[in-house]
Order: sequence, then structure tokens, then C-alpha cells
Amino acid sequence: MTLAQRALSLHQRLRGKISVVPKVAPTVKNFPLVYTPGVGEVVKKITKNKKLAYQYTIKSNSVAVVTDGSRVLGLGNCGPEAALPVMEGKVMLFKSFADIDAFPLCLNTQDPDEIIQTVKNIAPVFGGINLEDIETPKCFRIEQELQDIGIPVMHDDQHGTAIAILAGLINAAKVVGKDLEELRVVVNGAGAAGSAIVKLLLCVGQESRLCRKMKEVIVCDSKGIISRDRTDLSGYKMELAGLTNRERRQGSLKQALEGADVFIGLSAPGALTPSFISRMERDPIVFALANPIPEIMPPVARKAGAVVVATGRSDFPNQINNVLAFPGVFRGALDAQVPRITHLMKLNAALAIAKTVKMPTSQHILPSALDNKVTKAVARAVQKSA
Repeated sequence: MTLAQRALSLHQRLRGKISVVPKVAPTVKNFPLVYTPGVGEVVKKITKNKKLAYQYTIKSNSVAVVTDGSRVLGLGNCGPEAALPVMEGKVMLFKSFADIDAFPLCLNTQDPDEIIQTVKNIAPVFGGINLEDIETPKCFRIEQELQDIGIPVMHDDQHGTAIAILAGLINAAKVVGKDLEELRVVVNGAGAAGSAIVKLLLCVGQESRLCRKMKEVIVCDSKGIISRDRTDLSGYKMELAGLTNRERRQGSLKQALEGADVFIGLSAPGALTPSFISRMERDPIVFALANPIPEIMPPVARKAGAVVVATGRSDFPNQINNVLAFPGVFRGALDAQVPRITHLMKLNAALAIAKTVKMPTSQHILPSALDNKVTKAVARAVQKSA
């Protein structure tokens, strides 16, 4: 059987990858405690002080994984039902790595206002909200307008991915013997993850001692280099133009890579060619993260001169996967009961992931996505930031 056939068979047999399990049995002795009349005492406590919900209910350990199904994996606008198996998988990872009781909520609306209001309405139940697989650019607005609801809200496609990329870049720079502040970085793909990694690399909104801004960051979209001189930009791309490309370069990805130290691909298969890598600075770093087929295959990139090559795949060395970040980030945020996830928390999370690899090499810049120690390290880092 192929991988696709095995996956279909497993999902059909299980009929869902998660279930709800009670922590206490409804015995004759327990029934009056867990339900009426005993539960009434808990209600009265929380009525007087809503924050006590963290002590007496699931709120202290729960995350809603919310999507509208508008951008499911790399498959496009699939809708809420088709998004459900992905959200179930996310919930499974929350429980497996961080012991968080998450639940998939696939909304039957793609209207940003309705999504925002729905999340606000369900917030009393949850200790955190993980936004997932929501298309650009509305994902930016939705996340921004939910930052003041009293519990942390994070769009994982943006920040979980960006944290993992920064962690990999920290160690890749060590391997090639370059300082982070001296790196010239080209990000190919101006979507959710591309925008988030740019802001993390440039420490936008954060003047921490941890900030080590890259020397130069250039972003490319499908039309080429994003520059303040382009007249076809709007919204978040105009913001990116104001943050990046200080030299005001113009042209294609090929021109952008002239003298670059790092390529970060969040775009499409085949976007990077060997001839493009030859235009880069000595000992180039290539993160080809398009899934399931990267911008360039690792053997081809290495043959072209790339010293460190990473992808989003598990069948090549140096997998960059947001599972390295999001379980620990939410674990730390829940334990600290913070109202939001800050830029400093993301920076600390990236550093914690990088530090789990004591001696990085060209074939090993990040820990395994299945390494449970990573979640604990990230959670501690987030708590410390709080």
C-alpha cells in the first residue's frame, strides 16, 4: 500500500484521531460531586470570580484549534469538513507533546468578522486559541483583533513556523561560521509564514537584548522583489516593503539572491535553481520549505554549493516543522496564564529550540520533531519570558 492508501485506511478505521476521556468515573460516590448538587458550589465560586475557572475547570489546560478551511495545507480552500482531519491531527500533537486538551473547531464561515466574533464567544471555555489554515491576508486581521480577549491567540502558520525557522537559522549560522547580524536573507513567499519570519528576523516591535537583526532581508512574491518602488502593492505587502530591502533592489528572485547568505523558501516547487545558488555568497544556507515538494531538492542544492539545506520533510535531514514550537509555546503560555504571546516569547522559544542541539552540523541543525524534550524547553522559555 502507498502512503496515501495507508493514511486513508487508518483514518477510516479510527473514525477520528482523538476522543474525550473523563478524568473521574460517575460512580454513586462521585456523581453528587461532579454533577448536581456538588457542582453548584463550583458555579457559585466562579460566579463571584471568573478567574477561578482556571482552578476549577478545563480552562487552565485547553486550547481551541480554530479554522475556516480557507487554506488547508497546500491544498487551498477545502472548507471546514475537509479541514477537520488536519485539525484533529493538530489536537493529537497538542496532547501527545504538551498534555494540552485541545479541540478542533472548524467554522462554517469564512467571513473575518464572524470568525472574530465566534472566537470571542467561545473564549470563556478555553485557555488559548490556535488559529490554523486561514488564508492570507485575512489571517493577519483576525489574529490582530483577537489579541485583547484575555487569553493568548496565535496563528501557528505564521508564528510557529517562524519560530522553527529562526531556531534553524541560529544553528545554521554557527555551522557556516557567520554572525546572525551579518546575514543577508532572501525570503521567497510573502504569505503568512513569510511575513512572520521577516518580523522575527528584524525584531519588529521588540527592542530586547535577544534581538539580533539581520543585516538585510529581501522578500519576493510571485512578481519578484518587494520594493517601495512597486506600484502594485497593498495592505501587508506595503508594510513588508517598508521593513525590508533597504537597498531598494528590483527584479526577480535571481537578482535578489545576488550576494545573499540565506534563502528561505515558503513558495512553490522548483522556485530555486542551482544557477540561483551559484549567485549567493560563500557557504550559502538554503531552507527550501515548500511542502510536500521543496523549492529545490536537497541533493541538488548541495551539489550547487549549499552547505546547510533544510526542508519541511521528515525524509531529509534538517526538517523544519512548527511542531517544534507550538506545543511548548502554548504549554508555557497556559502555565503562566498570560493574556497574549509576545515577540519576546517567540524569540526565547527559538533560542530554546536551537540550544537543544549542542553541536550543530550541516546535517543536524534542529532536534527531531518527535523529541519531547523540546516542548519542555520551549515551555520553560515562554514562562520565563512571561
